[in-house]
Amino acid sequence: QVQLVESGGGSVQAGGSLRLSCARYGYIGFVYYMGWFRQAPGGEREGVAAIDTNGKTNYTDSVKGRFTISQDNAKNTLALQMNDLKPEDTAMYYCAFGYGTRPWFDYLNRGSYNRWGQGTQVTVSS
Repeated sequence: QVQLVESGGGSVQAGGSLRLSCARYGYIGFVYYMGWFRQAPGGEREGVAAIDTNGKTNYTDSVKGRFTISQDNAKNTLALQMNDLKPEDTAMYYCAFGYGTRPWFDYLNRGSYNRWGQGTQVTVSS
């Protein structure tokens, strides 16, 4: 089973930046996709950004131009660079992994993923 461990969360002021990292453990194969999701207290877990084996990415509209997802397969890590953070970005951020492929528009759907990390908290103050 693939195991995921997130890190890099913290507290920042609006306009600041954070870089989240997700370490992967176990066999991942050659074809897969990964994503970042977030969940505010009492809210739904929503897709933020995703990337597949071919490097195709997808972002939710609210983070386009501010967040960048990337992966380093040699280091078995997934990253989310978050710039110009806003209070609305405050949430627990989760790394997710899915086997195989899905249509691109499904990459921000939580139901497309098989494995999840425990999350890292991001808090943005005004």
